[in-house]
Amino acid sequence: MEEEKIERPEVVFLNPKKIKIFRGTFETIHVMLEDGSLFRGVFAIAAFPVSNPNKYISLFCYDEKDKEFEIGMIEDITLLPEESRQLILQALTRQYFSFEILAINSIKFAFGLLFFDVETDKGPRQFTMRWETRYAFTFGRNGKILIDIFEDRYVIEDVSNLNRIEQELFTRYIYW
Repeated sequence: MEEEKIERPEVVFLNPKKIKIFRGTFETIHVMLEDGSLFRGVFAIAAFPVSNPNKYISLFCYDEKDKEFEIGMIEDITLLPEESRQLILQALTRQYFSFEILAINSIKFAFGLLFFDVETDKGPRQFTMRWETRYAFTFGRNGKILIDIFEDRYVIEDVSNLNRIEQELFTRYIYW
């Protein structure tokens, strides 16, 4: 009986000093590797978008048969030149759209739901989330990601950046 070979995935790490990332037509991102390979229409996926948003970023694109494939992974995007880093951050923003909560006006509880009235980086918002631990995730050292009933993401980068009244209001309901 012939032994079946198992394909082992191999991570290709891209050296930030040896790749070129630039904007192409129609706001797409292009990546050129040191061997001259050019990839158009590149998009980025974070391996750890919550706990390590700037590390282990995979770059993907589509081949001529419209099949997605990984070009490689950048271990730390902070090592990229500023312009390249900004392009990757923009690509990640498109992939991981979220609202950043800047201030909390009110939180009300009823029927197992939390009703938020907040100020975000995209303007004032009201949203509703279930009052369950699975809808509030730890983000970084002292932040939270809240998932509303429509699965939109609301991020508080650092709860301690809220004023004292907002912190007390927030931790009255989200204390885990």
